[in-house]
Amino acid sequence: MDILADTLARLQNAILVDKADTVVLKSKLVLAVLEVLKRESMIESYEEVDGGIKVFFKSEDNEPVVTHFEKVSTPGQRIYVTSSQIVPIMNGRGISIISTSAGVMSGSVAKSKKLGGEYLCKVW
Repeated sequence: MDILADTLARLQNAILVDKADTVVLKSKLVLAVLEVLKRESMIESYEEVDGGIKVFFKSEDNEPVVTHFEKVSTPGQRIYVTSSQIVPIMNGRGISIISTSAGVMSGSVAKSKKLGGEYLCKVW
């Protein structure tokens, strides 16, 4: 089971039905991705609860800040990129999330540190 793909699907489904928060499964990778989303102001916050992680969505003018989560690398086909291959998502309105040797970070941070890695997902 791909726990990150399940998490991204839960987040997108909760946003589509206008929920203020949702619970996702807990893993180190999911915590790292949620930390990147919080640092980039894509979600309001998250907290650990029994059985998972509760994610609180950020909204502006009653519209969610983020509406799409797209998984890029899958267990069947891993996608790796170098720092020169990292491009802006939606003309800078979205972010890419990369798993590098220095940890999980946004594409812009990885590019500035000249790090490549596994291209996990796109968020916009």
